[in-house]
Amino acid sequence: MDLQLSGKTAVVTGASKGIGLACVRALVREGATVTGISRNPANLAKAQEDLSFEVEAVDLTDADATKAAFDRIGVPDILINCAGAARRTPVDDLDSAALHAAMDAKYFTYMHATEAVIRGMAARGSGAVVNVVGQGGRAANPLHIGGGAANAALMLASAGYAKAYAGQGVRVNVINPGTTRTARVDEGLEAAVKATGRPKEELLADLVREIPMGRVGEPDEVANVAVFLASPMASYVTASIITMDGATTAGI
Repeated sequence: MDLQLSGKTAVVTGASKGIGLACVRALVREGATVTGISRNPANLAKAQEDLSFEVEAVDLTDADATKAAFDRIGVPDILINCAGAARRTPVDDLDSAALHAAMDAKYFTYMHATEAVIRGMAARGSGAVVNVVGQGGRAANPLHIGGGAANAALMLASAGYAKAYAGQGVRVNVINPGTTRTARVDEGLEAAVKATGRPKEELLADLVREIPMGRVGEPDEVANVAVFLASPMASYVTASIITMDGATTAGI
């Protein structure tokens, strides 16, 4: 299927690894001109070894630095937000500093990037934002209270932006991946080991057993959906929240 993205401009945050890098790969494959943002220049340079795309090393928790970066880049046709991950914290260690850090890491990274482009998209009369968020905003987890709250806030903000700008040609959608084969899985397992004292291998086996499809997701699978949502082929899809967790939370 031709997603009609040839010649389009796209920005992907969190572009140096995981789902973000998979989104860059999928957009490049479809002919888009891509700028990848990450706060780690070394990781960006490594990602560039195999792909041709522009890069910006930016800490998206800094609103001014984010605005300056997008002033340089310009208003893209597509923004895919993957940057930022809230650290999983056992509830006994959760304090106000950890809660603020979770919001800074996950919620504000997405909001700063979105705020930098969405009014420009609306003034132009077109644009697509895809926020890769996570199921932690729908299912409470004692190890992920701060991050789950940030995810829930992102879903609400995304739907609000979608409704606010729908009449001006801007679409905003959310993907909620479940367990996906990224470094985040290891980080979550390490937090669970600390909280439970159980071996990592045993905890991973438990995770997989809870997934009806019998496996974790792959970054490329999430990227394929993100790029479709960002494309003209999804022109009447906005304010949607897509679950990708192998039927773990099968419900309506």
